Amino acid sequence: MIEFDVPSDAPAEFRVALESLRHAAIRSEIDVETIPAPPAIASHAITFKANIKENLTGVEGDAGTGRFVMLWEPEPQEAWASRFRVVIFAKSPLETNIGADEEISDVVWAWLNEALENRHAEFGAIAGTATRIMSTGYGSLSAQHDHAELELRASWSPLTTDIAGSFEAWLDLICIMSGFPNLPAGISPIDFSGRR
Repeated sequence: MIEFDVPSDAPAEFRVALESLRHAAIRSEIDVETIPAPPAIASHAITFKANIKENLTGVEGDAGTGRFVMLWEPEPQEAWASRFRVVIFAKSPLETNIGADEEISDVVWAWLNEALENRHAEFGAIAGTATRIMSTGYGSLSAQHDHAELELRASWSPLTTDIAGSFEAWLDLICIMSGFPNLPAGISPIDFSGRR
């Protein structure tokens, strides 16, 4: 269960949505915490960050990461389909041969849509961009191996106050991008991290 404070001045609809997030299923591969919401972004907002646990990747350095922002306005904004808007970011390192494949952008977009469907999220007005980053070091960084990253930025409007499905889909997306399986709703991965 995620712990966070519910603002006393929050409208009832926003408070119900927050309560749904409190009971969202958190995958064992990932750590989640609240962080300050960007200032003046909406009448009410909450922001989370998530990181793949480094001991699970077998790779030193960056693992999958992301941000989830839930916004609420008393009147739907232009291009919103409700009073809510979810804005997500997800990033993961890639093998360079995968990063060089232009179709990986289409694949990560499909992963998001499959995750939302799998978690039974009800939403509208989805939009997003996928970015592939290929990096080569030069000069004092020339000893670095070439590396690639995949980023997805997306937003959609939940159509109910049950935001947990959107939240769980975001966590699934970060896990999928980091090489973990996409799990059916209600199924948790087996955690072998404590075994010897």
